[in-house]
Amino acid sequence: MRYHIVTLGCAKNVADSERIARVLGEGEHVEVTEPGAAQMVIVNTCGFIDASKEESVNTILELAQGKPRGQQLVVAGCLTALHGAELKAEIPEIDAVFGAEDWTGISSYVQQLEPVRMEEPPFDIPEVIPLVAAARSSAYLKISDGCNAPCTFCIIPKMKGKLHSTPADELVEEARRLAGQGVKEIVLVAQDSTDYGRDLGLRDGLPDLLERISAACPEVPWIRIMYAYPGHVTKQLAETMARLPNVVHYIDIPLQHGSESVLRRMKRPSNKRLVREMLDTLRAAMPDIAIRTTFIVGYPGETDAEFQELLGFVREMAFDHVGCFTFSPQSESPAALEPNPVPERTKKRRQRQLMEVAQQVSIIKNRAMVGLEVDVLVESLSSGEREGLDQDFVIGRCYRDAPEVDGLVLLRGDFGPGDFVRARVLQSLAYDLVAEPIG
Repeated sequence: MRYHIVTLGCAKNVADSERIARVLGEGEHVEVTEPGAAQMVIVNTCGFIDASKEESVNTILELAQGKPRGQQLVVAGCLTALHGAELKAEIPEIDAVFGAEDWTGISSYVQQLEPVRMEEPPFDIPEVIPLVAAARSSAYLKISDGCNAPCTFCIIPKMKGKLHSTPADELVEEARRLAGQGVKEIVLVAQDSTDYGRDLGLRDGLPDLLERISAACPEVPWIRIMYAYPGHVTKQLAETMARLPNVVHYIDIPLQHGSESVLRRMKRPSNKRLVREMLDTLRAAMPDIAIRTTFIVGYPGETDAEFQELLGFVREMAFDHVGCFTFSPQSESPAALEPNPVPERTKKRRQRQLMEVAQQVSIIKNRAMVGLEVDVLVESLSSGEREGLDQDFVIGRCYRDAPEVDGLVLLRGDFGPGDFVRARVLQSLAYDLVAEPIG
């Protein structure tokens, strides 16, 4: 059967879609690049915030309206966990609904389908490419799902339940499979990667998992950690990251705010002294570490003084990369019932102010990189138009930059996706670097 997967949402959903594709590929089904050429379209939805829900519903409606006769429309992922029955009732073109991580259910459903003749698409069917064989330089490895944290703005525990970790043996085997495909970077993702293994009886299980993956995949030069929880980053984790040769000195720790009073209302770790100690531990073990974080502005009741406290915290901590979101209430979350909502105009203004401060820090950090040598993972080619540059560059990333969310390295020379190039930084831009190969 020809299938097409539409993936919405975060990197964790990308990992889930790859898992679906692998399960279908094992059954000799093949992926096509156009939904109109597929006998089955699977929409992997996101339901994290209301805007994500709206995007998911609109995508499903668009596919339903253009659905050829005989095509199966399957909906899976986060949104179905809370609204699966509602979606099926409201959009009759949906043939089946599956919850997040229901790989077995999707596979069984496909196996039971009777072969049907579809309306022929009004174009040539593109070449079918099994996703598991697609060439790529970076891949996500989801090590756990669900979450035990009580954050008031988040409904992940309602959608995905409590923490459930994938056994280490399975993860090591998957990492080996990715390495065998030529992947140069494995990005570990989870709702809380630093809580890995707690449900399996492990305490501080992430360092041991890193040890095993690093040893099993010495040919993979980069293993990256995303989505760490501030209260779970330990000295052992920092020392393990510093010691293992293919674990990059980078970590993503969503802190969400810099005011203790706001953090208490969010039910997040609120002791900033402990946060400072955590960052000091990471930087002592790895002086060159790049630290990414994200913040929410406009949480209900956020005062001007609390926002100024956040700005001061960002300046003080000098994060390498900062993301900022305006608070978006979710109907199922406790935060949606909080009093004193912040006006949308104020949220947008605070978001701009925070990103201006973050950019100032980024400029200083990037200037300090000029003259240094870095490894660059090449991802694509550029026409040279980015940032107004007047010549062609290959586009890649160094260890300081995670896929899709951070800066880029514009590398001079003729290289292809997946090449790993030693380079010297020549110039710094606001978020990106310009480099040339050494030798």
